[in-house]
Amino acid sequence: MWSKGAWIVGLLCLALAFVVGASSQEPQLGSARVVFQTNYGDIEFGFFPGVAPKTVDHIFKLVRLGCFNTNHFFRVDRGFVAQVADVVGGRSAPMNEEQREEAVKTVVGEFSDVKHVRGILSMGRYADPDSASSSFSMLLGDAPHLDGQYAIFGRVTKGDETLKKLEQLPTRREGIFVMPTERITILSSYFYDTKMETCEQEKSTLKRRLAASVVEIERQVIRSSKFHLW
Repeated sequence: MWSKGAWIVGLLCLALAFVVGASSQEPQLGSARVVFQTNYGDIEFGFFPGVAPKTVDHIFKLVRLGCFNTNHFFRVDRGFVAQVADVVGGRSAPMNEEQREEAVKTVVGEFSDVKHVRGILSMGRYADPDSASSSFSMLLGDAPHLDGQYAIFGRVTKGDETLKKLEQLPTRREGIFVMPTERITILSSYFYDTKMETCEQEKSTLKRRLAASVVEIERQVIRSSKFHLW
């Protein structure tokens, strides 16, 4: 039989374990998924709408508009981050008016107590806490020094093997940035909903989106080449 004191200590330990477990739980992912198709493989990620709703809305709209197509990862720092470039200067294809309008918007800093660990998506920004736009990082390791300073809005759900490939690429250092020596292109992107689409519907929908995305990229590249001829 436990003594009264031991019984109280046991209850306190159980309560502490419950609190620690609850605080360490990852935020709930929404049902939307985005896939970046790169020249090194696919990376899929989901969003934390309950943590950073404005950031999620902005990034998802950029995805839906095709803004990340032909963009690239300008930074790959092994064990730290793989960072997507701002679409305004990172794309190789020109943007249409609707894409430009959304791409120049900034988002209020939605900082939270979610931790920066491998796979987490975290917005890039300047010194202004409300200057995040379209550049974001995929964490390649734990980075507690970033906690509470950068807006976390989702995490990678598939494609860790692709991230590992990126970490093996040769790099060069420019100031504080470790950058790949070759371009890591986001060839195309698409999205789907894990709740709304059945497997067959999903395949059909993704094929249509990919086909439309390729056509749009080709159209933009052709337009760009014509522009440079003048």
